[in-house]
Amino acid sequence: MKNDISIVLSGEAGQGIKTVELLIIRALKNSGYNVFSTTELMSRVRGGNNTTEIRVSNERIEAYVDKIDILIVLSKNAILRIENRLTKDTIIIGQDSFIEEKYKNSQYIIKYVALSSLAKEVGGLIYSNVITYGLLSGIFDINLNLIKESITRHFSTKGKEITDNNINAVIKGYEKGKELKLGIQVEKDEKIKNQVLLSGTESIGIGALAGGCNFITAYPMSPSTGVIQFLARHSEEFGVVVEQAEDEISAINMIQGAWYAGARAMTTTSGGGFALMEEGISNAAITEVPIVIHLAQRPGPSTGLPTRTEQGDLNLALYAGHGEFPRIIFAPGNFTDGIYLTQKAFNLADKFQVPVIILTDQFYIDSFQSIKSIDFTDFKVENFVTRTDKDYKRYKNTEDGISPRGIPMQGDGFVRFDSHEHDEGGFITEDPDIRIKMVDKRFKKLESYSKESIDAEIIGSKNYKTLIVGWGSTYGVIKEAIEKLNDNDLAFAYFKQVYPLPNNTKEILSKAKELIIIENNATSQFGQLIKRYTGMEFTNHILKYNGMPFSLEEIIEKLKGMQ
Repeated sequence: MKNDISIVLSGEAGQGIKTVELLIIRALKNSGYNVFSTTELMSRVRGGNNTTEIRVSNERIEAYVDKIDILIVLSKNAILRIENRLTKDTIIIGQDSFIEEKYKNSQYIIKYVALSSLAKEVGGLIYSNVITYGLLSGIFDINLNLIKESITRHFSTKGKEITDNNINAVIKGYEKGKELKLGIQVEKDEKIKNQVLLSGTESIGIGALAGGCNFITAYPMSPSTGVIQFLARHSEEFGVVVEQAEDEISAINMIQGAWYAGARAMTTTSGGGFALMEEGISNAAITEVPIVIHLAQRPGPSTGLPTRTEQGDLNLALYAGHGEFPRIIFAPGNFTDGIYLTQKAFNLADKFQVPVIILTDQFYIDSFQSIKSIDFTDFKVENFVTRTDKDYKRYKNTEDGISPRGIPMQGDGFVRFDSHEHDEGGFITEDPDIRIKMVDKRFKKLESYSKESIDAEIIGSKNYKTLIVGWGSTYGVIKEAIEKLNDNDLAFAYFKQVYPLPNNTKEILSKAKELIIIENNATSQFGQLIKRYTGMEFTNHILKYNGMPFSLEEIIEKLKGMQ
């Protein structure tokens, strides 16, 4: 097995698959392997069937694949749901009792490893996940001392006996992995060791800290909850106030109060929670209070598929709130962009006094990959607060639409805040002429922002005839498909800013003879947005909305079918 190997761990919720994933991807990265992992979960705390895919490659990888080279079976009924992804070359590893007879008598290569028995030798079934970690480490010939050190770090708070038992467990698994002799031949790269391994969740959290976030509140809702958990873990280190709100209405109102008082605040939620925030978003728009919202999409309507992925909430983010007002929407596709865009969101919210929304999804949030280290000295927390004088007008009608934003008690002026329409001083008004001026003033901000707009990025041939358009988490799979196809007529336009449309949108689309859009939704929401503002239609749409991310194989197959 060379160059690119896909390993899938399949078992029940509660078996510790996440622990195995975190341990092995760190060990692989620290050994010099390119690694990418993503999790597919059923909506339950215990039981069911969950899978984690770990790709190991000699090249940078950021996409999910259908193929399974090595399947680790950790429970009964762990194969049936992913049977269609198996090939004659798939190696199935697991204990005899977990593998059904029909697979034993078929074309698959089976390696029997009694994981439960090995765990009992150490002290109980609880050590099965560490045995599995050792097994994979042995298969990839990872340095045993590195593995022991990782176990010691991971279990250091549990006491010496438990740590020693886990070291014994990982050694047993490691020896079994070496015995299998699977012939792994993936090239290593020493530079990978110096990279940083992180999840999509962490990229948003790190970006928030880099943006000066010092207050976060949220009501827990998968898949967004990890962001507030990340900031809570680092709250003392970075001086962040963390509040679990009683509901999403409170959360959106709290961050408005925080920004009004001079903080830099954020809330994180998913579609159902964002729907509850709509009135608060409108309130922030008319009061011109900055807010930053992270919206981690999952399939709806209603509860929908709460642990799956979809790009179904672009329209929600775009049109949320009553009335008409400007906003900015980012959709990072890789973790470096996740950090940069989230950091930028705070500065832009502060400067333009508008809601800034960061769109991700379950696939993005729950995936892991390594990125090059970032020099955070390049980041600047830009503060646009004005010290007020006695004649201060909170909503002064300026040429660029941006009124001076004061903070209460920081100056001599009175900082008014009202949800009604108001005049320049912040006093309630129903005057029709003032109403027009205030609406126009708020929309001028989009024109002002156009000078700082983030262009769509072209990946692939610069002399393309066919242009593929994607946004957000489809970045990795489209980029890898383009590289694999190696077609001089083909390019990918990656949109990390989805609203307002980047300044170069019409220019790059007009160059193509054929336009293809790829989206994880049923109605091509971004395609509709592009058509609305440019009048341009797509030749073909590749859409997926079954709760799963696009695989590399299906994108390549569909693109080949369109040529």
